[in-house]
Amino acid sequence: MEIEAASASSYGGGGGGDVENGVQRFNGGDRVPAFLVWEDLTVVLPKNGTTRRLLSGLTGYAEPGRIMAIMGPSGSGKSTLLDCLAGRLSRNVVMTGNILLNGKKRRLGYGVVAYVTQDDILLGTLTVRETITYSAYLRLPSTMSKEEVHDIVEGTIMEMGLEECSDRLIGNWHLRGVSGGEKKRVSIALEILTRPNLLFLDEPTSGLDSASAFFVIQTLRNVARDGRTVVSSIHQPSSEVFALFDDLFLLSGGESIYFGEAKRAVQFFAEAGFPCPSRRNPSDHFLRCINSDFDVVTATLKGSQRLREVPTSSDPLTNLATVQIKGMLIEKYRRSEHAAKARARVRELSTIQTHEVETKTGSQAGWWMQLSTLIRRSSLNMSRDVGYYWLRLIIYILVSFGVGTIYFDVGTSYTAILARGACGAFISGFMTFMSIGGFPSFIEEMKVTIPFSCHVQRRIIVLHSC
Repeated sequence: MEIEAASASSYGGGGGGDVENGVQRFNGGDRVPAFLVWEDLTVVLPKNGTTRRLLSGLTGYAEPGRIMAIMGPSGSGKSTLLDCLAGRLSRNVVMTGNILLNGKKRRLGYGVVAYVTQDDILLGTLTVRETITYSAYLRLPSTMSKEEVHDIVEGTIMEMGLEECSDRLIGNWHLRGVSGGEKKRVSIALEILTRPNLLFLDEPTSGLDSASAFFVIQTLRNVARDGRTVVSSIHQPSSEVFALFDDLFLLSGGESIYFGEAKRAVQFFAEAGFPCPSRRNPSDHFLRCINSDFDVVTATLKGSQRLREVPTSSDPLTNLATVQIKGMLIEKYRRSEHAAKARARVRELSTIQTHEVETKTGSQAGWWMQLSTLIRRSSLNMSRDVGYYWLRLIIYILVSFGVGTIYFDVGTSYTAILARGACGAFISGFMTFMSIGGFPSFIEEMKVTIPFSCHVQRRIIVLHSC
């Protein structure tokens, strides 16, 4: 299934801005701000004659200069909503509702939207600078000079705070490299090379410690302040990380629990009768209220208290089932000023007038530039892979020396002819099995090449040439 939305041109740096006709315009040359709106968004999955509702009537918006968190327990619909907004839904689902970008419907173009996946798919044998540079040559127009590409690469490295590790290897299972947080920032750097207006991220802090997670979100906050629209799903951030988000979209079971300013979510829960304790992480408290997995824990604790004849707690979270709490929060939100404000802002942003911008159909790099870049990258990757290149080269030399020694001066008799045939069969079989041994490295490189080729629509012949 494809999702339509308007596109906007990629643009350069520059923070700040002014307000014109109710819409904030950022200083960044010809950069057009991207206002993303979704209204009554519903997604269902048909299966065996029945339908499963993944999202139910969601309404919200994302504005430039702000970073929004999509939060909720596992299975709440975070990734589905993110894929829906980014136009990445699979074709076997059905979506209803409106998704508008700058008040219009049009396909999202390359260079307008960027999507950072949860897994960091990078070549471990390349340095940070090499990784970003090769990606720049594959994405940016071939008309750019090397100096211009170099300036963009260095600017991106600085923007992501990667100066200190720019000449270190990414690393893999046998090569020590950069940290997990630095890898995530490299993945983000690759996507913002084309200066997209919209940036989507799928749980960018997954698997990171609190310090690395804070650094990643702080970097994304800086990217948003540059005039871009940043939307990120996140599972359970620390209180320091949560404070960095401007807006919050809280989901449970595909329904809206809360949408609005992140700093006002605590007040909303308090007004609904579920105040957050003073020393508790707000995000932990929100998920505690809407995550049904806690019902099992609550039932176990209640049983233990009855056995010990201990008075039950007056905490509403322990006395009410999650489905009851969620129902109360959903009803509270529907009648709240937050929902009314969201609907009013959606109507306002749906009618804004902005300049038409060019839509790109794919990577702006030429066929020859892509091919030569892939060859250089693949050659460098193989030369640094000890198991794939150097170890195999040593084996070839040793086997050649051994075979040459055994069959040296074998003669021309009848038995020598049989020996020569056996030698040829052995060499053919040996070369075949040694070629098969190179598949693991080939697969690792294809993991990087295939998702990227699908994203930038690289020509098929070039993909096969890598």
